[in-house]
Amino acid sequence: MTLIRGRGMGIELALGERSLDEALPELEARLLERPGFYRGSAATAAFGARLPEPSHLAELRRILEAGGITLSGVSGAPALEPVATAAGLTFALEAAPGQELARRRALRPKREAKLSDAARSLVADFAGARADIANRRSRGEASVPRVDLRVPSAKDRAKEAPALHPVEAPPGTLFHTGTLRGGQALHHVGNIVVVGDVNPGAELVATGSILVFGRLAGVAHAGAQGDAQARVYALQLRATQLRIATVIAADEGQREGAAQPEAAFIRDGRIAVAPYEKLEQLTATLGS
Repeated sequence: MTLIRGRGMGIELALGERSLDEALPELEARLLERPGFYRGSAATAAFGARLPEPSHLAELRRILEAGGITLSGVSGAPALEPVATAAGLTFALEAAPGQELARRRALRPKREAKLSDAARSLVADFAGARADIANRRSRGEASVPRVDLRVPSAKDRAKEAPALHPVEAPPGTLFHTGTLRGGQALHHVGNIVVVGDVNPGAELVATGSILVFGRLAGVAHAGAQGDAQARVYALQLRATQLRIATVIAADEGQREGAAQPEAAFIRDGRIAVAPYEKLEQLTATLGS
């Protein structure tokens, strides 16, 4: 069977096991199964003990060039060298299977274990253990500490156990990638982040803030459980209806100008909209 295998920066064709009249058509069929897969590669043909005819080399070159592959060299018996030279190809003497295995093993990196000076020492040092035993005995303790295997009572466990306090987990953030079309809705306890557009008729409801990396043209309700500090952010804020906590604002179609990132928030009991780049300065000025 014709083999195609990677070797170095190119591929190697093992053609030494069968008649070339059978192997070459098989090679062509295999390359046609994956056209362009090996394009740009350089190939070496291994013929083993067989001596190919110049016509075989010409046919091999034609097959490879059709697949974008360059025949750069051949390997085989010493008698193949003049044929390769006449064809303008490099030649390498093909090693016997055992020699090839030995060559590959020789190329493997050598791993040498490095031991510390302490590990190399064959003399055991018990000075530390002896000193520890002497210190224990001077304190009236046992030379070897004993493990207490008694099962503690429920009263003892109650004394040792730390007091438990319920901790409320913070709300998470829902990430949605893609466009929300009319009739679709996202409801979440926490924040909502949409990477895409929110078309008219779509609805976002979050107990936290809402962030849209795209055009917000649907309904957005942030702080749905009464959080007046929640906000609505969008790269293009054109919502048909905005809600933050209990405050509602509807788009009256009067907002013009180039689209820019904006944020909506509550100010003086009403929903205000400001460019995102001026939001920090504006909220600091207003004290919100």
